[in-house]
Amino acid sequence: MGTPVGSTVVLLGLVSLLTDVSSEAVSAVLPLYLTAVLGLSPLAYGFVDGLYQGVSAVVRILGGWLSDRADRPKWVAFAGYALSAVTKVALLAAQGLGAVTAVITVDRLGKGLRTAPRDALIAASTPAATLGRAFGVHRALDTTGAAIGPLLAFAILWLVPGDYSAVFVASLAAAVMGLALLLLLVPDLRPRRDRTTTAANASSGAAAARTAPAAAPTPPSLRLLRHARFGRLMLAAAVLGVLTISDGFLYLSLARRDDLAATWFPLLFVGTNVAYLALAVPLGRLSDRWGRARVLVGGHVLLVGAYLCAAGPVGGLPATLACLFLLGAFYAATDGVLAALTSTLVPPEVRASGIATTQTVVAAARFASSVGFGSLWLWLGRGPAVYAVAAALVVAVPLAWWLLRGVERPTPDLAYAAVGPRDVGDAGAGA
Repeated sequence: MGTPVGSTVVLLGLVSLLTDVSSEAVSAVLPLYLTAVLGLSPLAYGFVDGLYQGVSAVVRILGGWLSDRADRPKWVAFAGYALSAVTKVALLAAQGLGAVTAVITVDRLGKGLRTAPRDALIAASTPAATLGRAFGVHRALDTTGAAIGPLLAFAILWLVPGDYSAVFVASLAAAVMGLALLLLLVPDLRPRRDRTTTAANASSGAAAARTAPAAAPTPPSLRLLRHARFGRLMLAAAVLGVLTISDGFLYLSLARRDDLAATWFPLLFVGTNVAYLALAVPLGRLSDRWGRARVLVGGHVLLVGAYLCAAGPVGGLPATLACLFLLGAFYAATDGVLAALTSTLVPPEVRASGIATTQTVVAAARFASSVGFGSLWLWLGRGPAVYAVAAALVVAVPLAWWLLRGVERPTPDLAYAAVGPRDVGDAGAGA
């Protein structure tokens, strides 16, 4: 069975579950709302979707830096969750493209602020050897919410067709519950302070540590991120990210090929998230044993398969299900695995900043991808545009593999990453 994950990981997973019920209920109706209700062209939708994907890059590094500097990741994460919750209120009053775009921007800024501190809390409460599994458990809970959100939107639109405001009200309720759980139950871990205290205990014994003050914690410095292996990871993430077509575009491709009714559209999100949920923990554990870089690159091979299923002229249920399964497997092999890999390549003093830097690179690359793919769709058409990106990704996968060769090989200068559990009291908790 292996060592169970700590209670902090589970609690943060439940916070993410509720938050994703909130955000994904909105995301599931957004492509149709913008294209069918507001009448946006594919290029205009590509800009808004890129904004949704990439605007969080503006504050991801700020969130990571604040978390490391103050050594208070919980409260930086709380501020980001609160900011996103407020936007659910604003969505009820937003009218027109400009207002909706502004609300989306603020919501994504909140996501950018919270993600790296939250992942730093997960890493701070987990032994390095089981980081892939811990992130897999968190992503599985997170994805449970991501599956419930579209189902909620589907149920609401089924009962009250066209009533998007009802979806926004339900989204707000879920966001508030997640915020309350984070505030009341998630412990206020101090990764930098706790690491220093652990080192003092190891060197002088627990009894001496109780009577003597701990050494001053090492201050964070972004210079600690200037490691060649970390730079290679950033480059690989950028190359792969710019060739990642957003879910919204893939779903629109499936919907237009198979003439799906608007009411059924949210179920496409559910299919992807069910596959993600089923595979997040197994692929996280596989990454701990087989290598996180290998699983990360392999996930993009699965993405090529999803593209081929979405672009093909032959539709129907089998092709749609295959696309959704492969897309979910891609996320299970890359999302938490990338955070786990980053956590082992940077020192604890700048772990949140390192994770934020990786996420910023991916978010910025996916913003460029959405805008570029929107233009490609208009120029080439639906199917040829997806095929073109799939061909480019086939070329990029070997390049990424070459960049990441040996990135996880232990060396003395990376010994700081091989740390044990620091979430005292969680050892008996499980998921």
